[in-house]
Amino acid sequence: MTAVYDCISEGKVGIFESPTGTGKSLSLICSTLSWLRDEQRISLDRQVNVEESNEEPAWILEQARKQRTENILQWRLELESRLDKIREKEAHQRIQYEKGEPLRKRAKLDSGNSSSELPDEDQFVLDDYESETEVKASTASRAGSDGFSIASLDLMRKLGEPVEPTREDPGLEFTDELKIFFCSRTHSQLTQFVNELRRVEFPKTLRLEDERECMAGNVQQESPIRHLPLGSRRNLCINPGVVNAGSTKAINERCLDLQQSSTPQEKKCPFLPNKHNEVLVNKFRDHTLARIRDIEDLGVLGKAIGICPYYASRASIKPSEIVTLPYPLLLQKSSREALGIILKGHVIVIDEAHNLMDAISNIHSITVTQSQLHRCRTQLRAYLLKFRNKLKGKNRVYVAQTLRLIDSVSDCLDRLVSQSSEKEALVTVGDLMSGKGIDQINLHKLVRYLADSKLARKVEGYNEHVTRQASSTQEPLSDTTPLLTHIQGFLHALSNPVAEGRFFFEREESRSPSFRYLLLDPTFHFKEIVEEARAVILAGGTMSPVSVTRLKDDLKSSKLLTHAQMDDYARHLFAYVTKERLKTWSCGHIIPKQNLFVRSVSRTQDGVDLDFSFTKRNSVPLVNGLGESLVQLAVAVPDGLVVFFPSYAYLDQVSVQWQQTTSGSENIWSRLQNCKSVFKESKGASGIEDTLRQYSEAIDEGKGAVLLSVMGGKMSEGINFSDKLGRAVVVVGLPFPNLHSAQWKAKLEYIEQNTMDRGGSSAEGKAAGRDFYENACMRAVNQSIGRAIRHQKDFASILLLDRRYSTPRIADKLPGWIKQSFEDRKAPATFPEIIRGLRDFFQTKV
Repeated sequence: MTAVYDCISEGKVGIFESPTGTGKSLSLICSTLSWLRDEQRISLDRQVNVEESNEEPAWILEQARKQRTENILQWRLELESRLDKIREKEAHQRIQYEKGEPLRKRAKLDSGNSSSELPDEDQFVLDDYESETEVKASTASRAGSDGFSIASLDLMRKLGEPVEPTREDPGLEFTDELKIFFCSRTHSQLTQFVNELRRVEFPKTLRLEDERECMAGNVQQESPIRHLPLGSRRNLCINPGVVNAGSTKAINERCLDLQQSSTPQEKKCPFLPNKHNEVLVNKFRDHTLARIRDIEDLGVLGKAIGICPYYASRASIKPSEIVTLPYPLLLQKSSREALGIILKGHVIVIDEAHNLMDAISNIHSITVTQSQLHRCRTQLRAYLLKFRNKLKGKNRVYVAQTLRLIDSVSDCLDRLVSQSSEKEALVTVGDLMSGKGIDQINLHKLVRYLADSKLARKVEGYNEHVTRQASSTQEPLSDTTPLLTHIQGFLHALSNPVAEGRFFFEREESRSPSFRYLLLDPTFHFKEIVEEARAVILAGGTMSPVSVTRLKDDLKSSKLLTHAQMDDYARHLFAYVTKERLKTWSCGHIIPKQNLFVRSVSRTQDGVDLDFSFTKRNSVPLVNGLGESLVQLAVAVPDGLVVFFPSYAYLDQVSVQWQQTTSGSENIWSRLQNCKSVFKESKGASGIEDTLRQYSEAIDEGKGAVLLSVMGGKMSEGINFSDKLGRAVVVVGLPFPNLHSAQWKAKLEYIEQNTMDRGGSSAEGKAAGRDFYENACMRAVNQSIGRAIRHQKDFASILLLDRRYSTPRIADKLPGWIKQSFEDRKAPATFPEIIRGLRDFFQTKV
């Protein structure tokens, strides 16, 4: 806790590793909120104890100090005093609300729906768009600078392009309180954090003597924290007609459709906040801040009050002291701007940060297929043909440019499909924008136009209108995101600096040929968060591995770390952060050393080498030897046995081979089932909960169970295999990515070039690339290992089945608490020795 507290106090960027079960969440809560309360006291003292002239008498100075204190202490009672005023206002509003709206307001509201009386097709005509309005946008319509990266914005400024939108004063009644933004990967993880938050009694903001002196007992002794959970529409929507739309994208589109001016008033969402139901928004805010709630509580509260929790929660952001939110709402600038989140001067805590770089990359990467491009082009042509004479000014120009650019991208993909037999290839921006007249398009202005004009909705709406007329149905035909909305994300990527990412052609049997934009460098998209925030904390149970090779001290950039740190984050996410500002900390596990049995297994009992490298893992003797080994482990290990494979494809291949009967004997699969019930993780998201439930029930019934899972799959993230559910975790092989894929070649080339650009040699660049490649593999391994040992009294065995785990380079990348048990073994044990060791280990525990 002290390390986190100091990191925030010093305004640093911290990387903290604390294994699951060591009290990580509680430590983060206590340290961050203790700092918050202390900082509030310090801020008060700083304002009260200003320097005074020594010429004045002491009693005058003391009186002035008390007066300043009384004035400044208003921030302590700000929330209550404002809430009292708001309640008075709300009482008056409630009377008016219960009596009904004045006829004048109702008439005005009804007259606002004149668009619904327009001829059916006229509602799809774009509003006038003039050049003077190209940079105007509210936070409700787009992100502050359209989500362009810092590098893109710098380039646009150099070219004289307009960058900053005009911002309207939101007119909120509260100042932006100093706060902690706590971010995690899923809402279930955030709910666990909130449960821990409820356990803690928080320190008072003010010292007791200040309260007595200044407020004469008016200040409450308790100081409950003001907490706000934020979520997506999928989590918070209370409109059945919207939330039942299906996918997250479908829910978002249905919600936005109901807010369109063309939607009749009787069909608009009745829960949407507006100036006429402000009383409900204020009531929702007061109840939200009254006690600590999780995301589900907000949905229940919204239903009880009759107001949309997704939109109404925004009024609670400024007066809150701690905000919990999932990754996308923090990492996407468009989401932050839409919610009105301001990070300036606040503290950011990101939990489960082991996959932060991948999360940033995935959020800003996008794929468009050949069929999507063809359908979008057809829809846009039909729209332009229908409304060409009704489009005025810039609308006609920009719609034509959009169609021309999509034609260029689509034609490029068609050429590659017909002329190339490769499954994947690198594509340049020049290839994608080689169509006729593309060089005359200002891509930055076009991207802004697509965001501001809502062209995608107009095109999709007109397409559905025509289709409904042809089929004589009035029901909505699509619950998916408009095609042009998806494709404009890809067009946006065309404006990114070349250094940030690459474009790839992909051909897969499971889907139409496609183009994919892959973000290679997450630095630019995370840099703004780091630079705005007071301090940033990355925390996780498996923030290792630490790189084996490091750049020399004499590189041109003095910002690089020269001591043992979590190098992937230092090099590839915080390369611009000085080593003085970057702080790392790691702790061991809280369990006794004798509660953990760790071994690497290099050979089977029959002497078959366990080498699951890509070229050797399909060997029949190896696969059968693996199966025989698992049968013996299933006998030696009580209760639950979780086995992690390098990929779904390999798990399927192995399972099929084990089920084949040879020489009339019982096959390996059947023998494994005779020892324990066998369950297998499926690739899709569906069925995960049922599989876990059945696995748990089999263990409770006493037979025990084996769960075959995949590293990097659903079972390796956030699943708790504590106690009987995970008495042994077996890791099969190493999940190295395909080194020969175009995407990984591009990643490694980028890392090598970036290393040399910062003063490193070619050899150092290759070493950095190799470290990054190995670390990507080992993060998945370490995360899978972390499923075992979930609390102080837990015990388990961890078995690493591959000869490479006994090599120093791989072993050094395991978590420290694993290596402590590993270091006792001077040489890999034989398989019979491991079986005997397991039996002895569990005999002393069970």
